Amino acid sequence: MNAPQPPPPTKQDLPIRALIAPVTPLQQNCTIVWCAKTLKAAVIDPGGEVPRLLEALESQGLTLEKIWITHGHLDHAGGTAALKAATGVPIEGPHPDDAFWIDQIEASGAKWGMPDAKGFTPDRWLQDGDVVTLGETRFEVYHCPGHTPGHVIFFHREARFAQVGDVLFQGSIGRTDFPRGDHAQLIAAITGKLWPLGDDVRFVPGHGPMSSFGQERRSNPFVADDVLSHT
Repeated sequence: MNAPQPPPPTKQDLPIRALIAPVTPLQQNCTIVWCAKTLKAAVIDPGGEVPRLLEALESQGLTLEKIWITHGHLDHAGGTAALKAATGVPIEGPHPDDAFWIDQIEASGAKWGMPDAKGFTPDRWLQDGDVVTLGETRFEVYHCPGHTPGHVIFFHREARFAQVGDVLFQGSIGRTDFPRGDHAQLIAAITGKLWPLGDDVRFVPGHGPMSSFGQERRSNPFVADDVLSHT
């Protein structure tokens, strides 16, 4: 099992820190983010391997304050119920349009060899424009449907950092062939919600390496500016 890996170094005076821990057989990027001042942490998309996530929190001297969910797919949310049971912290997200995916987590877990995966009810459903807090920091919430109808992303404006789940990847975009997926919605969310945040924003995707919005606007074969200008 791969050990949790930190993203590339960031300025030491930034208000947040992050640690990426790929989990489940699908190697989903679960991310632990924390307020640098208070050491209060959130786990974003705990798809599974909850004991390992708890060990990572302890090794960094962090206190878990929130669980944040980008969308309701098994590999992103399958360990949510177990993490809440172990810690008692509130679950925030996704958007309520993903409730039907959360309801399928247990059946999907049995199919994919993750029998401990369970459904849950968030303590707070999230809407476009919401703000979630962590210690003394705040993240903005953007509803970005397309991969799933209730997908949200989390953005820290000062740190120029986003967790985008399966909306966007380095060199690719999220699948839209799942129930209630919508390719046009996904492209609109990327170009209308993500790109305006700035080319300098670095993001953790749901799978694979980090990138920046600027890099994807230059080179992503699905949503680069040159590609979209010819469609």
